[in-house]
Amino acid sequence: QADLMESGGGVVRPGSSLTLTCTTSIRIYSSSFVAWFRQAAGKAREFVAGIRPNGNKYYADSVKGRATISRDSAWTTYLEMNTLKPEDTAIYFCAVSRRGYSTDSREYNYWGQGTQVTVSP
Repeated sequence: QADLMESGGGVVRPGSSLTLTCTTSIRIYSSSFVAWFRQAAGKAREFVAGIRPNGNKYYADSVKGRATISRDSAWTTYLEMNTLKPEDTAIYFCAVSRRGYSTDSREYNYWGQGTQVTVSP
C-alpha cells in the first residue's frame, strides 16, 4: 500500500474547477508539512501549494488566487483548483515533509503516485 494516494484528477475544460484529494496511511501526517507538486510533460516537478500542521498555507505564484489547500483531522489533504488553464495540465503529486515548508521536492520524504489533470477545450 502506498504511503500517500491522490485522487480527483481528470479531463476538464478551461475555466472549470477540480478538487484533488490526498490520503495517507502514515502516522506522521499530523506533525508534517503536506504539499502538492505538479509535473508537466518534459518539465521539472514544481511546487504548487503546501500547508503546515497549524494551518498556515503557501502557494506558487502561478496558482495564487485560483487554488486553495486544506487538510482535515482524518489525514486527508485537499487541493481545490478554480479557473483551470491549459497550462495547469500536469501530473499532480502529494508529498509529505518532516522538515517543514519547502518548495524543493528533494526535501520531501514521502510521495504519492500522482493523478493526471488535463485541461483541454
